[in-house]
Amino acid sequence: MKRREFITLLGGAAVAWPLAARAQQPRLPIIGYLHGGSAEPRALMIAAFREGLAEASYVEGQNVGIEFRWAEGRADQLPAMASELVHRQVAVLVAAGGDAAPKAAKAATDRIPIVSASGGDPIATGLVKSLARPEANLTGVTFFTTTLGPKRLELLRELVPNAAAIAMLVHPGSTGDSTEVAGAARALGLPLRTLHAASDRDIDAAFRTLGQERTDALLIVSNPLFTDRREQIVTLANHYRIPAIYALREYATAGGLMSYGASIKDAYRQTGVYAGHILKGTKPGELPVLQPSKFELVINLRTAKALGLELRPTLLALPDEVIE
Repeated sequence: MKRREFITLLGGAAVAWPLAARAQQPRLPIIGYLHGGSAEPRALMIAAFREGLAEASYVEGQNVGIEFRWAEGRADQLPAMASELVHRQVAVLVAAGGDAAPKAAKAATDRIPIVSASGGDPIATGLVKSLARPEANLTGVTFFTTTLGPKRLELLRELVPNAAAIAMLVHPGSTGDSTEVAGAARALGLPLRTLHAASDRDIDAAFRTLGQERTDALLIVSNPLFTDRREQIVTLANHYRIPAIYALREYATAGGLMSYGASIKDAYRQTGVYAGHILKGTKPGELPVLQPSKFELVINLRTAKALGLELRPTLLALPDEVIE
């Protein structure tokens, strides 16, 4: 063989080897991530999810991929998005941002493992039959935002003891929490005005009504759209000088007066841990649905002062965190 021919053959082999090596590399498992809200307001929560994955030894781009689908508050889009991820043959389907996303995921597949993160009671909403031993292909985390409404009403009454006009802002898709709050208000003999909002424009209109009616106190029912628009809601509540209580700490850190609930960041981190366990072969039925062990009361003292509120010593003794 001539020297020139040998060099040509050797060069061709050098090109072929990397191509062959790439062809033999195993395909990364893909996590499908279905969410009822929007991406930007949840950057810290998704970071917590990735932290959980890392705890289970999975890093996006290295040994796992993630495909996100964001409904941006349009729950009617979730079933199609869930079906799309199932068709994509993802290894695990994570569903978060309200109860609608896990329900859509469960309706889309009984084969692909699902890890849910929701604020409702997963037994009451039909996601699982048992928290300790969930059946079929779904497990996850609940932070019980929808069962804490009566407690938030109690804290709101402690905050504004002489409130005569109390209101509740509800998304039309959030019925569980509002029903329990309405029942608690009746038991306490408190008049409760309910306003609904399903868009930015609805939120603005609701607060104009609250301002005109001179509402004394406000309870915000948890919903993915409201979490997305928390800065808008907090700004409006403070503008109209309405003392308000929220479900998540993130509202208080955005300037909201007070929040009471479980840590949503911890919940998202745990979904990452669970997704990692499932990628390693653990079945969803072997992972109990996790419940929060602690609920946080956060008071923004700066906002309280701006609203001219004098907080009782009994209330100031309760918070897990005071923002000054």
